[in-house]
Amino acid sequence: MSIQDRPRPISFMVTTEMTCPYLPDRLERKIVTDLSAPGGAGLYEVLSRAGFRRSHSIAYRPACSGCGACVPVRVVAGSYRPGRSLQRVENRNRDLVVRQLPPRRTAEQFVLFSMYLDSRHRDGEMVGMSFGEYGTMIEDSPLDTFLLECRDPNGRLIACCLADRTRDGLSAVYSFFDPDVGNRSLGNFMVIRLIREAQALGLPFVYLGYWVPGSRKMSYKARFRPLEALRADGWQAMPAGARFTEIGSP
Repeated sequence: MSIQDRPRPISFMVTTEMTCPYLPDRLERKIVTDLSAPGGAGLYEVLSRAGFRRSHSIAYRPACSGCGACVPVRVVAGSYRPGRSLQRVENRNRDLVVRQLPPRRTAEQFVLFSMYLDSRHRDGEMVGMSFGEYGTMIEDSPLDTFLLECRDPNGRLIACCLADRTRDGLSAVYSFFDPDVGNRSLGNFMVIRLIREAQALGLPFVYLGYWVPGSRKMSYKARFRPLEALRADGWQAMPAGARFTEIGSP
């Protein structure tokens, strides 16, 4: 083996503390590593199973002092059985046209993205993003990344989901939708579509990121069953009705 062929060493860094976006009066810190070098996609295959997420070409995981609230969760796609509420969501949206596209920015997406942030996340770090910054978020990926676009019967774009495809599943990166179309429950529908995509591809899991106890922003993830959580001794099935405090305790 030549020097050039040897695996590169993996370098991790810890970010400075910032205000937690999920829980009040807490600080957030992350451990991060760069995926842009050769072999980054293979590295992420391992890191995603260890609870890491991706943003741009960076893999990250919370490393907050004295807090273990962020719990990685994933849906077991092959065993997914929607309850009545989620079945109604799926049925209600059968008239939508859903297309899987390469991760390329468009002005139409950006208008929808900005409208979503202004309605749902006015205090978030993404507010005020330029079209160029949005394009970087969508297009800067070393992985097998795609976009799901949802259009209503009139052809109007009403929802998008950015996702990564790995060997053991699909990973939801970011979703946004028209906040004025509340009767369709588009956020939940995007997750349902990812599950259906995973089933069609024979992939076992859909990674949903972190389930945070006490955070209303993350509570919707408990609806998708069966759901697994990553704990100290590996991925475990989350029982129906489990309380946030039970799952999220360090």
